[in-house]
Amino acid sequence: MLQDRSGVLLVNIGTPEAPTKAAIKKYLKQFLSDQRIIDMPRWLWWPILHLIILPARSRRLVKLYTSIWMNEGSPLIVYSQRQCYELSKKLNIPVELGMSYGNPSLKSALDILIRKKKVNRLIILPLFPQFSCATAGAVWDGVHKVFSGYRRIPSVCFIRDYAQNPTYIAALKASVNDSFKRYGKPDLLVVSFHGIPQRFVNEGDDYPQRCYTTFKLLIKALGMNLNTAMLTFQSRFGYEPWLTPYTQSILKMLPNKGIKNVHVISPGFSADCLETLEEINIQNREVFFHAGGTHFEYIRALNVDEAHIKMMKEIVTPFF
Repeated sequence: MLQDRSGVLLVNIGTPEAPTKAAIKKYLKQFLSDQRIIDMPRWLWWPILHLIILPARSRRLVKLYTSIWMNEGSPLIVYSQRQCYELSKKLNIPVELGMSYGNPSLKSALDILIRKKKVNRLIILPLFPQFSCATAGAVWDGVHKVFSGYRRIPSVCFIRDYAQNPTYIAALKASVNDSFKRYGKPDLLVVSFHGIPQRFVNEGDDYPQRCYTTFKLLIKALGMNLNTAMLTFQSRFGYEPWLTPYTQSILKMLPNKGIKNVHVISPGFSADCLETLEEINIQNREVFFHAGGTHFEYIRALNVDEAHIKMMKEIVTPFF
């Protein structure tokens, strides 16, 4: 009888390899070519992508990525690699990191786990706490694509999400309380999740329900209510309606309502990245202050917090 050899695949979205126009364009091309992300007909989307979006967006993003770049590389890859390393120290099985787009690729990670380390029981943990077809769904597609070239397929445990995991909620609670302790309690805690098109929800994606689940459990754990905490959605792309309320619009409006001291947390991001460090902590901070706000604190992602690594261990351990 073949002995089980378990392994863990951690997956995040991906990032450019350098804050340069060429590297950003390469990453965006792969990212925006996935129909899980942009599901327009190819004949319509391809000219828009290659003639308009890629040249303009890659040029604009150089400055933004440069503003957050770490000595070791993109924050997303730096923190994700550290998460992989720390989790591997706590487990007695192989752990590899793959990205849906860019490097290290899903194929490179799976080749190591299955072909090199002979794993025949694979636990896949997408690092997206709230399921969406555009994130965890894309991971599923990517793994299936790699498997299509394999002769030997392992048994697979796919962890859909962990929006209500008690250890995850406890880690978020500790992070928020630490911010309150350091900087004082704000007038409002803004809980900002990445948005998706409203059309995806209309077609069956349960992402907003998963976000609301996390939000409700978090504010309950904190002893807060809807008068002191608010859920919003960020990172809108394109012109069709996305989930509302929009984070930036809310932050622009709050000072006129007398709410001038806010803390902002983005629980949907397992590692800090462009959307948190630049969009929230730079762009949205400026919007809030320009509108009359006086105090703004961004509560960092869980990154490599001990509680975060403990959560990952607790999630994957029952499956091997």
